[in-house]
Amino acid sequence: MSGLFDSTPLPPLAEALRPKSIEEVIGQTHLLAAGKPLNLAFASGKPHSMILWGPPGVGKTTLARLSAKAFDREFIAISAVLAGVKEIREAIEQAQQNMAQYGKQTILFVDEIHRFNKSQQDALLPHVESGLFTFIGATTENPSFEVNSALLSRAQVYVLKSLSSSELKKLFDRAHQHAMPEVHFETAAIDTLINNADGDARRLLNLAEQIRNAVLTPNAEVKIVDQAFIENALTIQARRFDKGGDQFYDQISALHKSVRGSDPDAALYWFCRMLDGGADPRYLARRIIRMAWEDIGLADPRAMQLANDAALTFERLGSPEGELALGQAVVYLAVASKSNASYKAFNAARAYVANDQSKPVPNHLRNAPTKLMKELGHGKEYRYAHDEPHGYAAGETYLPEGMAEPHWYEPVERGLESQIKEKMAFLRQLDAEHHQK
Repeated sequence: MSGLFDSTPLPPLAEALRPKSIEEVIGQTHLLAAGKPLNLAFASGKPHSMILWGPPGVGKTTLARLSAKAFDREFIAISAVLAGVKEIREAIEQAQQNMAQYGKQTILFVDEIHRFNKSQQDALLPHVESGLFTFIGATTENPSFEVNSALLSRAQVYVLKSLSSSELKKLFDRAHQHAMPEVHFETAAIDTLINNADGDARRLLNLAEQIRNAVLTPNAEVKIVDQAFIENALTIQARRFDKGGDQFYDQISALHKSVRGSDPDAALYWFCRMLDGGADPRYLARRIIRMAWEDIGLADPRAMQLANDAALTFERLGSPEGELALGQAVVYLAVASKSNASYKAFNAARAYVANDQSKPVPNHLRNAPTKLMKELGHGKEYRYAHDEPHGYAAGETYLPEGMAEPHWYEPVERGLESQIKEKMAFLRQLDAEHHQK
C-alpha cells in the first residue's frame, strides 16, 4: 500500500479487488458453495453454456472470467450494448483461430445479452451447437422474455442474488484493508455505505472509492470517517430500479398483493420503495385505481372514490404533497373489505361473449321509437320494474332467448357485498314464487 498522500495513480477498486479465484468470490453461495451447481461445474472441468441472470454488481462478469480460468479456455468478451453483427463475426473468427493455432476452445461472454435482437442471438446458435465456443450470457432482464427460446434451450440459467448486508460488509473490509487501512470508519458510516450500495458490490466499491479520493489528497485532514462525512462527501445514487424491467414489475406486483392481502404496512413499504426508486406517481395512481376496482369492488365502493380523489389530488398538488394522498389511498385499500366478485364476473362475461355467437335481443327488451317497430313487437310485454312490487319485475328475463342464467356475479359476505348478497337472494326468492304461480 502506498502512503496516505502518495500521488501515484491507483487502479479502480472494482478492478483491483476483482476475485482471482472462485474462493475469493463474495456472495452467490447458493451457486458456489460446496455441492452447489456452479461449484460442481467448475470442479468437473467440463464447461457448459449458461446465462447468468441477476441485478447489477452481483458478479456476473467475474464468474464468466473465472469460468475461463477454471475450464482452461480462451476468453472473449463482447457487450451487446456496443456490439453488432461485425463484432459477433470477429469473435467467431477469433474462436476459430484459437482452436486452429492453440487447440483451445473459447468461452464467449456476451454482457447484457438481452440487448441483442433475434437475428444477432440466432447468429450464435450454430457455433454453440458445433462446440466452437461455450456461450455465457449475462442479463439483468428475465431471459424468459429477452432471450430467444432456441438459445435459451441450449443454456442453463443461473439466478444471481443481490449481496446481503453481511456480504457487503465483508467486501467493504477487503476494500478498506486494500485501499485505505490508515483511515478509521465509524460503524454508522459503514452502515450508511452498505445501505446505499443496495446489494450492489460495484456500487459499494465505487462509493468506497469516492471516500478514498476524498481522504487521499495532500490537503485532506480526515482520518476518521463518520456518517456526516459520508453524507457530505458522496453523491448518493438512486435505488436500483429499472422502470422497464423485472424489478419494476416485481415491486408493483408486491404492492398490489400487499393491498390484496390487507397489510397496510407492507403496502406502504412497496409504495415508498417505488417512489424512492423513481417510479412515476401517475403510474402508481393508475394502479391504485385498478386495485380498488379489482380487489375491493362493491365490498366498499368508497375505495374507488377515494382512489380517484387521490389521483386528482396528485394532479393538483404534484410531488411531494400529492404523494401523501396516494399513500393514504394505499392504506385505505389495504384495510378495506375485499371482493373480486364483480371483477370475476366481468372477466367471465367477456370470455363468454368472445366465444359465443351473436344472440338477438329479445323483443320485449328492444327499443321501439317508431310505429313500425311497435308493430313488429319491439318492447311488447315489457314490464316496467318501478310499477311492480318491491320495484322488481319478478320472473322477468333479460338474457337472450335460450341462454341459461350464468350466475357470473356472486357477491361475497364481506362489506357492502354481504347486503348485496342478501338482496339478490330475496329477489331470486321472488322469481321462484312467481314461477310457482
